[in-house]
Amino acid sequence: MKAYRVAGQAPFGSMRQKFSLDIVASSKDDAEHRAYSTIGSRHKANRRAIKIISIGEIDPRTSTEPSVLHHFRDQITAEGGRTAPVAEEE
Repeated sequence: MKAYRVAGQAPFGSMRQKFSLDIVASSKDDAEHRAYSTIGSRHKANRRAIKIISIGEIDPRTSTEPSVLHHFRDQITAEGGRTAPVAEEE
């Protein structure tokens, strides 16, 4: 399994908006299917209405998505922790 970042446009309400999802999948085709499934179920959008612009493999440590961090937690710990910037609380 690998981490992928899927970017595209989808109808959210009355407007089309850009989105970006970090997904754990076995291939680019699987990541595309999971993105369609996730956006469709969350926003009741048909697959035909969702336009995927790019799918790229990413380093799991750069993700902030909890499901990606959970899936790769052993690998992240072995490599010395997260590289994504952590927001400081004031």
